[in-house]
Formats: sequence, structure tokens, C-alpha cells
Amino acid sequence: MTSKQAHSRDEALRLIAAADTGSLDLNYENGWQDVAELDGLGARRGIRVTYRSHEHIAVHSHDALVAGLTRPKTTFRRRNLYCRFDLGSVADRELVALETRAMRQGDYILAGHLLASLDDVWGDATAPPAAARSIPPKG
Repeated sequence: MTSKQAHSRDEALRLIAAADTGSLDLNYENGWQDVAELDGLGARRGIRVTYRSHEHIAVHSHDALVAGLTRPKTTFRRRNLYCRFDLGSVADRELVALETRAMRQGDYILAGHLLASLDDVWGDATAPPAAARSIPPKG
């Protein structure tokens, strides 16, 4: 079965009623208030319902960081962006601008060695790293 995301309580209820997914991720700010009830409803249909308030993302290059912060943010979650490249190679002025952009979106730019668990990967658009193709689903 697949995993799906709900961006509202109503969408979550529709997806649970459809019973065509194995897991459902609540990707909306008040999802923490609904997860217990919706997980109970989902369990009756064999659907695991989860909620996460943040994501851990490995960023493999400066270009990937710029591209990722430029794209519209499609989640309310705080993204911890673990840079797997040398942050010292980025000009101070540009790094401050990137950090400011990240903070405005509720995200943090962090050194790659701090990464403990991984939810996603931002790689170069032309050649995504192998890890980006093999991230196991949460759950």
C-alpha cells in the first residue's frame, strides 16, 4: 500500500474513508490535535495515521540549498536543513541571506555532521544522489 499526506482534517477523513492507503501523514499545523482520533479511525481500516512537526533534510550542495529555499514551501513543518557540503565555501553575505530566507520560512540551516535521522534529500537537479532514490518510507 502507498503512503499519502493530508493537508487538512477534512482531507484526512476523506482519505481514511477511501481506505486505499497503508499510512496517512497529517501535514497540517493542527494535526497534533487530530492524530489520536484519526489514528483510531484509520486503524479500523488498516491505516496508520502519523503527525510530525519537523523534517530532517540532507542538502548535498550549495545549488540544492538555493533551489530548495527558492521553491514554494509545501509544508507547515520546520525543516532542519543539514548541509553535507562545506558551508565555509559560501560567502558570508550569501550565507546570511540564505539563513534569513530559511528562518522566514521557519527552517534552520545546520552543519551536516549534526544529522541523526533523515526524512528527505535535496540534491542537484541534474543528478540526484543515490540516497534520494532509496529513502525508506517513514513508519
